[in-house]
Amino acid sequence: MKKLGLLFLFFTSLLSAQENFTVSGSITDASNGETLFGASVFLEGTTIGAITNEYGFYSITAPSGDYNLIISYVGFLDVKKEITLNQNQKVNFEIQEYATQLEEVILTADEKEHVNIRKPEMSVNKLNIKTVKRMPVVLGEVDIIKSLQMLPGVTNNGEGSGGFNVRGGAADQNLVLLDEAIIYNTSHMLGFFSVFNADAIKDIKLHKGGIPAKFGGRTSSVLDVRQKDGNNKRFAASGGIGLISSRLALEGPMFNKKGSFLVAGRTSYANLFLAITNNKNRVGFYDLNLKTHYNFNENNKLFLSGYFGRDTFKLGTSFETTYGNASANLRWNHIFNERLFSNLSLIYSRYDYDIGIKIAEFNWISAIDNYNAKYDLKYYFNDKFKLDFGASAIYYDFNPGAIEPTSTESSVNAMQLDKKKALETGVYINAEHKLTDKLTAQYGLRYSYFNRLGGQALNNYANNQPVAYNSVLGIYERGEVIGETNYDKGESIANYGNLEPRVSMAYELNDNSSVKLGYSRAAQYIHLLSNTSSVTPLDVWTPSGKYVKPQLSDQFALGYFRNFKDEAYSLELETYYKTTDNRIDYIDGSDLIGNNTIEQEILNSEARAYGLEILFRKNTGKFTGWVAYTLAKSEQRTDDANAGGLGISNGEWYKTPYDRLHDLSITGSYKASDKWTFSSNFALQSGRPVTYPNGQYQYEGLSIASYSNRNSDRLPLYHRLDISATYTPNKKPNRRWKGEWVFGIYNVYNKKNAASISFGQNSETGVNEATRTAIFGMVPSATYNFKF
Repeated sequence: MKKLGLLFLFFTSLLSAQENFTVSGSITDASNGETLFGASVFLEGTTIGAITNEYGFYSITAPSGDYNLIISYVGFLDVKKEITLNQNQKVNFEIQEYATQLEEVILTADEKEHVNIRKPEMSVNKLNIKTVKRMPVVLGEVDIIKSLQMLPGVTNNGEGSGGFNVRGGAADQNLVLLDEAIIYNTSHMLGFFSVFNADAIKDIKLHKGGIPAKFGGRTSSVLDVRQKDGNNKRFAASGGIGLISSRLALEGPMFNKKGSFLVAGRTSYANLFLAITNNKNRVGFYDLNLKTHYNFNENNKLFLSGYFGRDTFKLGTSFETTYGNASANLRWNHIFNERLFSNLSLIYSRYDYDIGIKIAEFNWISAIDNYNAKYDLKYYFNDKFKLDFGASAIYYDFNPGAIEPTSTESSVNAMQLDKKKALETGVYINAEHKLTDKLTAQYGLRYSYFNRLGGQALNNYANNQPVAYNSVLGIYERGEVIGETNYDKGESIANYGNLEPRVSMAYELNDNSSVKLGYSRAAQYIHLLSNTSSVTPLDVWTPSGKYVKPQLSDQFALGYFRNFKDEAYSLELETYYKTTDNRIDYIDGSDLIGNNTIEQEILNSEARAYGLEILFRKNTGKFTGWVAYTLAKSEQRTDDANAGGLGISNGEWYKTPYDRLHDLSITGSYKASDKWTFSSNFALQSGRPVTYPNGQYQYEGLSIASYSNRNSDRLPLYHRLDISATYTPNKKPNRRWKGEWVFGIYNVYNKKNAASISFGQNSETGVNEATRTAIFGMVPSATYNFKF
């Protein structure tokens, strides 16, 4: 009887499934053909709906019947279409922007808010590119990274520093993707600008926690940036002319409107001003974004995109360095049927730098190359259950450094540090499951496997300790080498495998509020070696291996989300707790440059970060903006019992360089008239942790400083106010050429925020002195933007 009952249930469910049909298709912008990521598609009067994926695809399955299909997307007119669902069908939509809001600032940090309430995504921020373009920035150059730093949980290491930090994590713990290609250095001009040209960018999404299972390789966050596909309706151009840099983007249809192209470039001309003032120093950058695609048919699209960027920095005739990123991605979208969507990507990415020391007549070269293949699929079972699954493989080629003499008279010999190879693979499955009308869950599992490959000899150390503690002197020293092991090319030096579960849940309290909770585990197998507080172009990446373990992170998060007054206002509250094992720490006086045995300079540590994030936004009206506040701690502990020592700071918890107890950001925009819009930012945060001397002693006539525990002090409180005004001379909607002037002042009240405080002895008086270094005071800017 039990078997007959199960058989009856099976045929009953099968019969019920036969009465369901699927409507699928794509959502695009009617003005340029760009696919829209995050558009809401639902059946009016029901809870049945979907969100378009990264390529604008949606799929909805519902019982047969007559429905009104509603399309909704921030800044666009809602679309309603009557459909009869009596068979599977494909319906594509082109939707229009609000005619009265084509030039209006729209602020949003996620998808449309009624979707955000129900969707089980946690710790996610999405920035509208229009918002980014209106925010005041230094030197007038639109900057996506600095815009993200106005959101809760995101900070940096001060003005003029590269990278960004998320929830107390280091910059190398962020996975930064541009059209799925990994970007290893996000900075231009030593951190003043980011590598992202806003004219070429369509979508920006930051995962601070609850990272979907399809992403792997980093423990703090994922910044997923997508380039425009290119206008397949007509030729268009946009750009801007600023005080020290300019940009131009061209796009248009190709292949008889079956495809499109995008070419966008930027360059700086600060060197012209330096030359005029007879300054022999040089600093500059350029970058180029490329993309094209071809629609074979409704079910097959091919994309090819690329990015190339380069920086040059020169100090007189003695020192010169160039560095930059390059990436390419060949991508194939294939729709198997109305429920199964797939994307296959073949990706190349490279970061390298070249240092020229003219006095010593040699160049120092370092690079990291990776080759990535990934295949992602999404199956839309029904309205209550959607499944993502896929696999990826990344082959790494690390060149930590090579010295090349530039003349026969050079006193430096050619040298090549050991190149390192590694293979990282991963498979994942992730489900979005509507358990009840009020409870939705997203849960998944990722398995990652990392294999450090041979091709060189590695040292063996006494007691297997690359670093040993000298109890007499109270310092760490290099371990005793007792031999070496040769590994053949392709032979495994070390391998690691990790299961990475991810889960998040959203419970809808009512139509306007919900609570969410999440847990995620992530593994990171490559590490950035840097004993400075911020990212520099000269940092070196290294893989996990025999002596360097992968980082493992666990994060728990709980949040409350609420909309007010028909979504005119919104509130997001999140608290989190994150731990990280095997975080790299450095012995005092560590030497990382040109070191072939880097394991003798580092220790394994553990880290923890926890905090509360508040984001309150005003989403509509002439005045829009947000207030973001973060109360957080970020700590690290290195208790190195294996090396026989006490660790760093006697094995106690100490503040990481990314600890910011208080972080307040206020962003606002006021549309005064059709011609004038005013914007402002205010930032206030606790100073960066630093180590100050706490005493001194005399040795052979010299005054020697002694230091307190690591990062036990702080730089002074950081704060600044930025303002900008946008003037649009002619607001005729039918005019092809549209231009605007953007005037800005960065750091209005000229606050000289300390980037660092150094201590030294005055050679004349013999007195110890503190020197405060500030990067920026007040910086005015003017930019003319245009499009046609």
